[in-house]
Amino acid sequence: MGINATMYSGGPSASKRTFLKGTAAAMALGFTGLPILLRGATTQAQSGQQGILSGCHWGVFQGIVKDGRAVEFRPWQGDPAPSPQLPGVLDSLYSESRIRYPMVRRAWLEKGPGADPDGRGSGDFVRVSWDKAIDLVALEIARVRKEDGQQAVFAGSYGWKSPGKLHNCQTLLRRMLNLTGSYTNSTGDYSTGAAQVILPYVSGSLEVYEQCTTWNNLAKNCELMVFWGCNPLNNSQISWQVADHGAWPGVEALKKAGTKVLCIDPVRTETCMALNGEWLAPNPQTDVAMMLGIAHTLYTEGLHDQKFLDRYTTGFDKFLPYLMGTSDNTPKTAEWAAQICGLQADTLRDLAHRFAKHRTMLALGYSTQRQHHGEQIHWMLITLASMLGQIGLPGGGYGLSYHYASGGAPTATTPILKSIDDASGQKQEGAAWLASSGAVSIPVSRLVETLLNPGKTMQFNGNDIKLPVIKLAYWVGGNPFSHQQDRNEMLRAWRNLDTFIVHDVQWTATARHADIVLPATTSYERNDIEQVGDYALSHIVPMKKIVDPVFEARNDFDIFAAIAAKLGKGYEFTQGRTEMDWVRGLYEAAKIESRGMGMEMPVFDVFWNSNKPLAFPVSPAQVDFVRYADYRADPLLNALGTASGKFELYSKAIEKYHYDDCPPHATWMEPIERVGGPTTKLPLHIAANHPTMRLHSQLCGTVNRQHYAIAGREPCWMNPADAKARGLSDGDVVRVFNQRGQILAGLKITEDIRPGVIRINEGGWFDPMNPREIGSLDCYGDVNNLTTGIATSKLSQGNCGQTGVAEVERFVGTLPPVTVFSQPT
Repeated sequence: MGINATMYSGGPSASKRTFLKGTAAAMALGFTGLPILLRGATTQAQSGQQGILSGCHWGVFQGIVKDGRAVEFRPWQGDPAPSPQLPGVLDSLYSESRIRYPMVRRAWLEKGPGADPDGRGSGDFVRVSWDKAIDLVALEIARVRKEDGQQAVFAGSYGWKSPGKLHNCQTLLRRMLNLTGSYTNSTGDYSTGAAQVILPYVSGSLEVYEQCTTWNNLAKNCELMVFWGCNPLNNSQISWQVADHGAWPGVEALKKAGTKVLCIDPVRTETCMALNGEWLAPNPQTDVAMMLGIAHTLYTEGLHDQKFLDRYTTGFDKFLPYLMGTSDNTPKTAEWAAQICGLQADTLRDLAHRFAKHRTMLALGYSTQRQHHGEQIHWMLITLASMLGQIGLPGGGYGLSYHYASGGAPTATTPILKSIDDASGQKQEGAAWLASSGAVSIPVSRLVETLLNPGKTMQFNGNDIKLPVIKLAYWVGGNPFSHQQDRNEMLRAWRNLDTFIVHDVQWTATARHADIVLPATTSYERNDIEQVGDYALSHIVPMKKIVDPVFEARNDFDIFAAIAAKLGKGYEFTQGRTEMDWVRGLYEAAKIESRGMGMEMPVFDVFWNSNKPLAFPVSPAQVDFVRYADYRADPLLNALGTASGKFELYSKAIEKYHYDDCPPHATWMEPIERVGGPTTKLPLHIAANHPTMRLHSQLCGTVNRQHYAIAGREPCWMNPADAKARGLSDGDVVRVFNQRGQILAGLKITEDIRPGVIRINEGGWFDPMNPREIGSLDCYGDVNNLTTGIATSKLSQGNCGQTGVAEVERFVGTLPPVTVFSQPT
């Protein structure tokens, strides 16, 4: 038997830190793994009414309801840093852009699949009943499969959807398609498309979604914290599950410890400012060259750790001729690197000295690999960290997820909540977007290339893929007309589809370009269950329905169940279980697992009716976790997952592929375009950063936009020197353009960005002035009109969302209205 759960009675002054101290004390007395129901007494006292507990990407909250309408989403008192985005989360329920009814594009409804593809996005929709909509979807899936084959149906739905183990719309779509036939799937993601393919060759695991050395350990041991394209205090507002916001106390611990901080980024970030960090701003897309210059100094001055390289890595001897220039007649000296990265050679040599002298943590962000040849940056960082020899030491080495979902937060002792499966019969490990079911699977960011080149053979990670013919794309919980690069190339590709079906909450550009649009519920109009913190896993939270569905919105589960029933597989889809049956079953499975861990979770009804998160303990070992400490202690017993069991600085496997765009060791390769590059014609690099008041494109259609829009447009940051050279003033509406597209934006002039760089956050909703014209001016400011759609390399076929240069000029003429945030015709 395990330990019985108890009620936590810390009261209003009880913080997460207090709870952890209490847990440590309990463990000292032998009480290991004690799940605890946390009280919400303060919230009730402050509001005068009990809120309904739920969770979202932005954290745990309580929904306050009056007369059947949600009026406030109030952060849970246990949140160390509640997100300021919660008002937009609430507004997503009621915003003007909410999809109200099932809608079908008029031309498609009247003339059939494939009719008037140029008219997608023009807003001419007809309202239909739910019965009619379900019939249309089921009949079209059956028609396409019969006429063009199973692979002609594409299960898109890559995107951030919403948290919850039951209402995982990506899995539900695949479940329906698997039960009724098959489809073309996608693999990988846009966040780490290059890194997640290269890292298994180099370090033996996906790693970008794995726990880093904890913030607590860094505060005690790290002497130099290097945030390289890494901004925890912005990006960690959100998590794939329910956000825990553990990065905030982590950063505060570094500040209190007086840890020296260095930020390498074209933008002076929130994290840099909060920690009073030293800011270095090299030319974008030149990080590999910069690292090579530092590595050359380490080696030539004898500052590298040869013993670590000999024991824990393989292939350095094959990398060294490239570093020293004996293989290509170009030594990668600090002077060579300085000419590329734009920093002084003495600065690079100084970095080499400082990295070697101090206990140094190199924290790399995902944006650095979302560029042409993006595989090289993570490989080179690991090569540099290996030369420093601090991997596996307290406070040292490297980390790849300090900026994501509060990576660095200690992991609690907790069972893992399972989710509904996709009915593929395959055991699903890890994230839903890595699932491999389906007749064919293509790299996730290569859909546009597939639509434009059916039958083409694509090289991918050592294999050949024959690109399928796709006639129907089905999207739920994602927004490809935001996250896919080169929007106008995408529009050309989309004209090859017969049918595009979308479930969504709001009239995003994706919904506006659909043929059939089905209104889905938000997380706050249904019941579900989820864990708190992608890494922390600190609590299980009931995601309770706050309000009834608005207008005619339905749960994705119910929509797919109805479609499956039309196709003869209704019972197989639901298994005869209701929403709450599924939620209860997922909890009970975790309860059984918890017993094997020496814990006893409360029965489901007690958990659900308590209206409180269920907390789990953190062991002292996890509080002080050091990544790769076990490997460093015994590299044979704890061998890595690579072919050699060591860090592979040279890959024999990749060598055999003979890819011209991904050599067998970390290499500086010129991107297709960069500021100062040999063939680049435009002067300004585009930093397509993660936004500060939304999650990618989520919440763009809400009141949160009031906090950042300039002249009703997406902001464009620019250095004063660049603005002066163009005669521009703060607040101007500008046209940003290149050979791929053009957008309007509102100008923000700031010293917090490097000259020669502009910042336009990704996720702005696409709003073409003339939807029928490819290349039309985007009235709001979707930056992916400007970025390139090419792949990082043949190895990973990842996206290049940070590759792009442009020019900026003041917009002259009558400003076109922004219409994407209102109802279509």
